[in-house]
Amino acid sequence: MANCVQCGRKLPPLSFGKLCQWCVRHQAAQRGDESEDAHQPLMAPPWVRRSASTRMVTQAFFGINVAVFLGMALAGVSITEPTSQQLVDWGANWGPLTAGGEWWRLLTCTFLHIGIIHIAFNMWCLWDLGALCESLYGHWTFAAVYLISGVGGSLASVTMHPNGVSAGASGAIFGLAGALIASFYLGEFSLPRTVVTGTLRSVVMFVGYNLIFGAMSGVTDNYAHLGGLVTGLICGALIARLAPDGGNLVRRGAVVLAVLVVVFGGTAWLRHSRSPVIHVQRGAMFLRQNQNDQAIAELQIAIRMRPDDVFAHFELGHAYSLSKQFAKAEVELKRVIELDPSAQDAYYELGFVYLESHQSAQARDAFAEILSLNSNDADAHFGLAEVAASQENCPEAVREYETAARLDPQMQGVYYRTGVCQAKMKMYDAAIASYLKEQESSGDSYDIEISLADAYRAQGKQPSAEEAMKKASQLKASQ
Repeated sequence: MANCVQCGRKLPPLSFGKLCQWCVRHQAAQRGDESEDAHQPLMAPPWVRRSASTRMVTQAFFGINVAVFLGMALAGVSITEPTSQQLVDWGANWGPLTAGGEWWRLLTCTFLHIGIIHIAFNMWCLWDLGALCESLYGHWTFAAVYLISGVGGSLASVTMHPNGVSAGASGAIFGLAGALIASFYLGEFSLPRTVVTGTLRSVVMFVGYNLIFGAMSGVTDNYAHLGGLVTGLICGALIARLAPDGGNLVRRGAVVLAVLVVVFGGTAWLRHSRSPVIHVQRGAMFLRQNQNDQAIAELQIAIRMRPDDVFAHFELGHAYSLSKQFAKAEVELKRVIELDPSAQDAYYELGFVYLESHQSAQARDAFAEILSLNSNDADAHFGLAEVAASQENCPEAVREYETAARLDPQMQGVYYRTGVCQAKMKMYDAAIASYLKEQESSGDSYDIEISLADAYRAQGKQPSAEEAMKKASQLKASQ
């Protein structure tokens, strides 16, 4: 079906002219070809809505975004650099939680922003694109395109970056841009050619600039932008081809339903295809929260789905170790080494599992294996020192601790452990120096003060011992 070259209105079928009937009569009246009393119908341009509240839904979305941002600020969240945990607490999109059952995050994250600059830019874009899109589509269709595009962008983001925390309205805004591009290109709306060309060019430039800027910035979630854009393009194209008449609620509803089915299908695919990764992530999250039983359950599921996942086996071994299930931890860590013989972290973890199981010889072999891979590994020397200390071989323990401290002067606990061994060897001056160095490196602690008190007391320095004991009591009371 052709369009009028003057105003862009759809021409009736089998029309051979280039102008619609209204433009023909309008030009005739301007030339004076019609009598002054001829009836000239007044027809508002088809892109102008008769409703005065053309921004109603745009204003609502704008208000929700601002209200959420203000709520976060009032709750103590930084308005410039909120932390990832704060964003997650407020409903951000994060793979372990989103794909772990909290699917509502695909939508809530679109009303959440990462700082004042982020929300300012997005709201500026929403105000302009939203007003145009809402005036063309109508209120409820605009709302559907916006929300579905937002979910589509969130889905793309969590699919490509399951470990990342994402938030922002940009996916939904790119969806509006995509819908406008599809609609203008396919001729869904009747607009003057100059308006169509100019607006289409502006929207395409907006999309192109932001995608390029996002790719160059390194921190922008371009997958959310692309997901929203593609979702919006699909919405706009289907509306243009199948439901151009805004008054036909059945057709419009069918189009929205079809796009929703596609989005839900993508969600189901995500859950299926990313399930092993998601279970590993959830397991790691539970470990950080000291919920070892839940972590073990998640990691066991991940390994059943992907038996050769090195990281899952390592995390499960660590979880078993924390739960004092050392035999099971040993099995998992050996599996990690079988899959990746260069996994130094697995040897280190396995060494301490052996130590906890009173298998000193095996622990020594595990730490020595790390040194065969990297002779300057401070952790391996610390492990060997722990083995020697467990065997009451204090001279060897001190040598290994000192080597570890030389390789990594910031290693936490190494000076304290050195001091303990030195005190056992009655080298009290050296032990006190080690304790004080640990205090300087790691800060005050109850254990350091108690050990200092014992060392001072062994030297007959009772006032210093009493001062250390007093400080230890204060530290214990403050915990």
